[in-house]
Amino acid sequence: MTIKEIARLAGVSNSAVSRYMNRGSLSDDKREKIKKVIEETNYIPSSYARAMRTRKSNQIGVIVPKINSESVSRVVSGISKVLNEAGYNFLLADTDRSLEKELEYLEVFRQGQIDGVIFMATIVTKKHIEHLRELQKPLVLVGQNIPEFACVYHDDYMAAYQMTKTLLDTKCKRFAYIGVTEKDVAAGKSRKEGMLRAAREHDLKEEDIVMAISDFTMESGRTAMRELLQQAPDIDGVFCATDSIAIGAMDYLKEIHRRIPKDVKICGIGDKKVSRLITPKLTTVHYYYKTSGIEAANMLLDRIQTEEQPTKHTMLGYELRIQDTI
Repeated sequence: MTIKEIARLAGVSNSAVSRYMNRGSLSDDKREKIKKVIEETNYIPSSYARAMRTRKSNQIGVIVPKINSESVSRVVSGISKVLNEAGYNFLLADTDRSLEKELEYLEVFRQGQIDGVIFMATIVTKKHIEHLRELQKPLVLVGQNIPEFACVYHDDYMAAYQMTKTLLDTKCKRFAYIGVTEKDVAAGKSRKEGMLRAAREHDLKEEDIVMAISDFTMESGRTAMRELLQQAPDIDGVFCATDSIAIGAMDYLKEIHRRIPKDVKICGIGDKKVSRLITPKLTTVHYYYKTSGIEAANMLLDRIQTEEQPTKHTMLGYELRIQDTI
């Protein structure tokens, strides 16, 4: 079935069918005739042909670091909501935190029939910047603030500052921090800098703080907590860069019979669902991850529809969830 055949059966011109397919101007009578033929013949338009004709595929590429992460799934839920309502499909690329895979997918999407890219960035290298510049398609980054590109991100610095300040206000005598690599500017560098500001305001120097670097897993949080206590057995307050790290640290503390919060107070960032299910409930920072996905998708659609869009940077807020661990 072709547009020409539909036009013959409906008794209209080829151009009338084309306008119908592209939601153009058409009389109600012709619109009804064409609609009837399409319904009777179960005609499905070729998405490839439409893309060639309109130079739009109605497909978006979405690159994420780890789809089974709760925060990532919440961002994707927001993206999906907006794109589905706008009639777009999206191709989801899960990199499993591989920087090489991120670069590969950026190249795939550069060459592919897609209208734009949403990239949940973690560590942004010089090679990433080069690939992003070469993309030549509408782009929005989620999770990192890179001035050159449109971004939606959270206020990691102030969230870490407020959370650390709240913990130190409880009169901890031996403070510790479990962070992540500072190559991740948002979760690593910004959160550490926010933590250090709060520490300085409580008359703590950086060398006074017992620190460890973890990855983003609970098991790594357990290991980091064990290492910290080997360095300083009298630790009584720990701020963790993520909830997963904090939950792992709590697990180790329970294993060695340290009471939370009586012996050791602890807090994190992310407000994972499990943070409210474990005992005691973890004090944490709530981020609006689904909202960030919604904002990113809307920003991208604006950039697709109007090419000369200014490069916008949207920083979302946060909410402290004071629960049972401090």
